[in-house]
Amino acid sequence: MKTIVISGGEGKFARSLIQVNTKYKILVPNRNQMNILDKNSISKFLFKNSVDYFIHAAAFSTPMKDHRFKIEKSITTNIIGSANVAICCLKKKIKLIYISTNFVYPGKNGNYKENDYIMPVNEYGWSKLGGECAMHIYKNSLILRICMNDDQFPHKSAFTDYLTSFLKKTEAAKITLRLLNKRGIINIGGKKQSAYNFAKNLNINVKKSKLGKKEKKILGKNTSLNINKLRKLLR
Repeated sequence: MKTIVISGGEGKFARSLIQVNTKYKILVPNRNQMNILDKNSISKFLFKNSVDYFIHAAAFSTPMKDHRFKIEKSITTNIIGSANVAICCLKKKIKLIYISTNFVYPGKNGNYKENDYIMPVNEYGWSKLGGECAMHIYKNSLILRICMNDDQFPHKSAFTDYLTSFLKKTEAAKITLRLLNKRGIINIGGKKQSAYNFAKNLNINVKKSKLGKKEKKILGKNTSLNINKLRKLLR
């Protein structure tokens, strides 16, 4: 049985990976056991354990507006931490799967393909793109640009004028585990629809809302993904 180590084990996506897994041995170290801001900590954990895949899901993500103010945390966690992981995986020749985001795209026209122009819509997107840079240099890697949301929509309202490709976290986790041996960049998401349409399928009581100026600056207006490459790989 092959072994996966997941960083960010206390996060929702890591828990989803554990929940849907039926095939792999999964290790989920806490920060005391493996701290991505400390290369020695990562190296020690990888030396003690035989690991085939490293899913790097640890990140400073939400609330996304905080990336404008908690700049040091954004840089150290998402960029430096990711570089540390890549360096340690390089030394042990471990396959590295990097969990990125659809927010690396401009967020204007949507239907973004993997090789489309990159211009992150917000500071969070920039921090995740910074992490991607290390993955492009370490060739034994896979970048997954995922557009996902909780299985239970967490907000009381959702935008009717914000287009996206939300996929439930458990569905994104299932797909991730099917792609471990791939390389390069793969978009993962669901069908193009408004955030409200996605949300109402999970919670019939969710209310409609509209993007304001602040929300447009943070989210863009259309971050939907082209997932044709993904569909071909999953056939």
